[in-house]
Amino acid sequence: MQEKLEALSEHLSAALSDAMIAAEIRGGELCCRVKREALPRVLTFLRDDANCAFTLLCDICGADFPDRPQRFEVVYNLLSMRLNQRIRIKVDTDEEQPVPSAVALYSSAGWWEREAWDLFGIYFADNPDLRRILTDYGFEGHPLRKDFPLTGYVELRYDEDQKAVVYDPVRLQQEFRSFDFLSPWEGMDKILPGDEKATPTDAETPKEGGR
Repeated sequence: MQEKLEALSEHLSAALSDAMIAAEIRGGELCCRVKREALPRVLTFLRDDANCAFTLLCDICGADFPDRPQRFEVVYNLLSMRLNQRIRIKVDTDEEQPVPSAVALYSSAGWWEREAWDLFGIYFADNPDLRRILTDYGFEGHPLRKDFPLTGYVELRYDEDQKAVVYDPVRLQQEFRSFDFLSPWEGMDKILPGDEKATPTDAETPKEGGR
């Protein structure tokens, strides 16, 4: 398998030298990072070339790295049923630069791209139906971004008086606590009920030279 993946990597590097940024074999799969604008040409080659035959798009997912200049990573997982091998393609983008849509090449890309848009805010150019797919149409923000608050901005409930679903601002039931991340045996100077039993008394303290 390692030899097959190395041969595939060399084949792609030779055929797509101007589109490839990096390639590595990890976890028994070939992972290639390509230029964003070259993505349609790369996917077309992977699908149609006889030595690739990656005719099945299994998944498109996003990842958020806020510290990077291009914070988003879009990952494409492809499968070749005929050659029994997989490949992972990655492209980088930010909040403004669109990623070319793969819908024209793989019909399954439509819903995957909608999910990445809904959860991360990654825009896919030329997607014919780029709408939210998991959150509500009126939802604000993108919940899988690292800077999205865990509580969200609104909470949904059914109002019996209005006979409708309504949104309310999030109200926390208690204030945020300040944790010092110390174990109960560190930094705790308060004696809790029952702890006094663990304190040795003078009678229990062994004397010098005693047994």
